[in-house]
Amino acid sequence: METKIFQPDQIDEAAAAIRAGELVAFPTETVYGLGADATNEAAVKQVYLAKGRPSDNPLIVHVTGEATVKQYAQPLSAKAEALIKAFWPGPLTLIFELQPGKLSKAVTGGLTTAAFRNPANQVTLDLIKAAGVPLVGPSANTSGKPSPTLAKHVYHDLNGKIAGILDDGPTEVGVESTVLDMSTTVPTILRPGGVTEEQLEAVIGTVQSNHHKVSKGEIPKAPGMKYKHYAPNAQVTIVDREEDWPAALAWAAHQPGTIGVMALDHTLASATLPANTEAFSLGADMTSASHRLFAGLRHYDLESPVTGILAQGFAAEGLGAAYMNRLNKSAGQQHFTK
Repeated sequence: METKIFQPDQIDEAAAAIRAGELVAFPTETVYGLGADATNEAAVKQVYLAKGRPSDNPLIVHVTGEATVKQYAQPLSAKAEALIKAFWPGPLTLIFELQPGKLSKAVTGGLTTAAFRNPANQVTLDLIKAAGVPLVGPSANTSGKPSPTLAKHVYHDLNGKIAGILDDGPTEVGVESTVLDMSTTVPTILRPGGVTEEQLEAVIGTVQSNHHKVSKGEIPKAPGMKYKHYAPNAQVTIVDREEDWPAALAWAAHQPGTIGVMALDHTLASATLPANTEAFSLGADMTSASHRLFAGLRHYDLESPVTGILAQGFAAEGLGAAYMNRLNKSAGQQHFTK
């Protein structure tokens, strides 16, 4: 099966494929998602097969607004209503207790909760409306690989495994949504993302933010908590401090093959890059670095293969929490030390 590239004026055709139980990748403001009818258990199971994703890793349900959530979830709290008003559409996923029997265990990973998101991408909102059903939408990549921020990234991983890709160009945010568990006594961040802890607390008060992993026997409530994620072919090593770059580049100069260097523009401009390195700009600041992180990891997989990658680390504060969450997982927690 050749995977078809749908253009934004072909939404009706893409929606027909969804209704027929097929898989269609779609764009969001964060990364590309792998879409299937969330009410079709057979279609949802195909998502796990296409990605090679463990079946206890729950899926996020993409909706066009609060009204759809209320069809499936228990009554929403005042805090939930406030968050929806403040951040939807946008990069915030909310976990709610479900009404019994409303969604398949294939969606929930066997839990009594489900995660919902209203993406800020008009093409995908139009797709959901045209399909007439909410869409599950994990990142549209092979499980464990860097998330896709371009349609060609999806095509590389999933060509022949899915019916189509709805192409709307590059994504805007570049890291996945924040996942906030609203089924706990104190709302808990399970995955940092495009909406920061400070932004959440400005709307609803205290949130917990230290539960980003689960133990081996525990079922995760959100994607990215249990299994290896975001890893390119080459080993990533994180350079945490500006003053460590000279030593890190000296190390790179003695490595076999080409070493990729992912860093901010001012870091690259001030560095002396060895002949066996290839630079990938993360832009001017934390925002651009988050936007370009997955694109850089994909660049070294697809366009310019390397034998190792040095990537710039930042303080895990604000948007930096999301960036470092993804980068640490892509590197397997490997940091450069002198």
